Amino acid sequence: MQQPAERRSNRERTETTRRDLIAAARKLFTEKSYAETSTPEIVAAAGVTRGALYHHFEDKQALFRAVVEHEAELVAAEIERAAPDTLPARKALIAGGEAFIKAMATPGRTRLLLLDGPAVLGRAEMDAIDARHGTRTLRAGIAFAMRDGVMKRLSLDAVTALVSSAFDRAALAIDAGAPVEDYRKALTALIEGLTPGR
Repeated sequence: MQQPAERRSNRERTETTRRDLIAAARKLFTEKSYAETSTPEIVAAAGVTRGALYHHFEDKQALFRAVVEHEAELVAAEIERAAPDTLPARKALIAGGEAFIKAMATPGRTRLLLLDGPAVLGRAEMDAIDARHGTRTLRAGIAFAMRDGVMKRLSLDAVTALVSSAFDRAALAIDAGAPVEDYRKALTALIEGLTPGR
């Protein structure tokens, strides 16, 4: 009867070590950049052995990928909380967009997802990560607006890509010090222009 408890304990330890590595790496990647962060620094910050790092991740890039994926999950979760299925299509897109801007204000997130992510992992891999998270939520919102008749039926892929790019550019500008309210209003106007109604 002792064995299942031990297995669960080992699994919990494994998950804790993985979480600690991701948290330590995130802190260092955002403070110093991916290029300037070494694996010995990550190991020391996480309080684990080098062997533990390589047990969980093939290399530094694999750990970075896990950090980026986790950040993208957090952004998508905030968007989904702000824009539940019960909201009308236009309001859901606006609320989701505002949640994205708010989520991207978390220190270091813009750097991870919009600057270092594409540089380290490549555009194709970042697009795949986005497609599982933030872009997935945007695509669903745009599809809902088209089905609901408040947005003209155009290529779903094209509209999603263009609106996503607008939000990413806004996040980069805000991170560089541009006024949040200016971009929030502009993005709301963009969504309103795309969703004039039936």
